[in-house]
Amino acid sequence: MEIKIDESAVIAAAQEGMDAFVELFRKHILDAIGGELNAETMPKLNADQITLLAYMTVREEVMDGGFVQLIHNGYGPFIFLNPFAKAMRQWGCKEFTNLIYDGRKLFEQYGDELTKDCTDEEFMALFEQYPEFDDLDDRFIEMEEEVTETVARYVDENIERFAEIIK
Repeated sequence: MEIKIDESAVIAAAQEGMDAFVELFRKHILDAIGGELNAETMPKLNADQITLLAYMTVREEVMDGGFVQLIHNGYGPFIFLNPFAKAMRQWGCKEFTNLIYDGRKLFEQYGDELTKDCTDEEFMALFEQYPEFDDLDDRFIEMEEEVTETVARYVDENIERFAEIIK
């Protein structure tokens, strides 16, 4: 899939910081596939583009509601049962990769319970019922800035894998 980003937008995002930089690429990749990564749109992207979307999903979900929310919202198989961790290791995010592997063990153990339909009240109770995820959440929050910086650097050093930059 051909994704084009104006060079001035890339420069402006880079000047704004790593968060804005990776978000610019995430937004353009999502826009190119109609706003949703699914079985139909995934084959239109390359592995790096999918990995970036996966990381941004982890970041958004975990920063908002932890790994319990990530799994409850149905992202467990996408994150834990695909080569996402391996790709993140290749990008230079070794500590984050270990966190994902630890998360996979908990997902395999509790995924069925965490993905059941439930009321908002029952969802909030999941955080009390599965305190095993607290450590993962804390570890991610502590490393998030460094991981996002590593992701931004990888995108910058391999920009042609994510989009064509037009002048």
